[in-house]
Amino acid sequence: MGMDYYNILKVNRNATLEDLKKSYRRLARTWHPDKNPTGGAEAEANDPEKRAIYDRYGEEGLKGMPPPGSQSRTSAAAGSSGPSNFRYNPSDPDDFFAEFMASNKPYSFDQERTRFQPRSQWTAGNTRGEASSASHKESSTSTSQLEKPPAIEKTLLCTLEELYNGTKRKMKITRNVANTDGKVEIETEVLPVEVLPGWKKGTKITFPNKGDRLSGQLPQDLTFVIDLKPHDVYLLEGNNLVATQVIPLVDALAGTTIHLKTLDGRNLPIRVEEVVRPGHEIVLANEGWPIRKEPGKKGNLKIKFDVTFPTRLSSSQRAAIRQIMGG
Repeated sequence: MGMDYYNILKVNRNATLEDLKKSYRRLARTWHPDKNPTGGAEAEANDPEKRAIYDRYGEEGLKGMPPPGSQSRTSAAAGSSGPSNFRYNPSDPDDFFAEFMASNKPYSFDQERTRFQPRSQWTAGNTRGEASSASHKESSTSTSQLEKPPAIEKTLLCTLEELYNGTKRKMKITRNVANTDGKVEIETEVLPVEVLPGWKKGTKITFPNKGDRLSGQLPQDLTFVIDLKPHDVYLLEGNNLVATQVIPLVDALAGTTIHLKTLDGRNLPIRVEEVVRPGHEIVLANEGWPIRKEPGKKGNLKIKFDVTFPTRLSSSQRAAIRQIMGG
């Protein structure tokens, strides 16, 4: 009868299909070359039709060789998909299991596809098992061995109004991409960039893997770095906005009302009642820069003054000033 497959799987002939599956899985883990380099291999039996052929004709039936005195029956059984179509090497567990199992797919172990090989084939340099294992290791480590190049940085120039209120941009970018032949091609893409209220110069917005994609390295990241256009009225100092107003000497002495247009488009009237001296400032709370970490809160608006003096005075003007100032 040849090899006793039931004995190999350590089950009796009345074993259920589930028993055969459990026995194969247990032996597969026991005799896998990674687990037991000195042992052999076992297989899962889960095809009732092939089991019936083995029970009736033995090992010769699985090999497509009719047993003595049973030629007519095996010939009939070999019509289209019967045992006469099977050709395998009994010394190779893969072929053996392929005949005795419904599936000849590799067994899944620890989420890695592993193909069992006879111990004799696990030799250095020229084995099918070694080549499969080496290929798996190379594919799993090749990516981890690649270096991530520094991100490509591009300047995103914004107005003070855009940073104060927030804005959305569509940025067209180009990248170098290596194709399968190693040639470098230019690829374009439009990226949506959202600038949030309260961001400042130097803020970075990074798009992972949107930079160059060249061979021998991981894809580069693409980073937009915010820069600030100069503003005609305001300067940003920390979370405070600073505006410098030029007023004539008469307004500095007699008082005035100045009007500022805020960054969100409001008209802000500011009454100057005190005498404006050198270094004088007016501070308005919560009219400054939006504070990102404290939603709804803003810094201060500081108003500084630059006083202009008349270039000439008539004698009567001089006399009037002296009279008024008591000099």
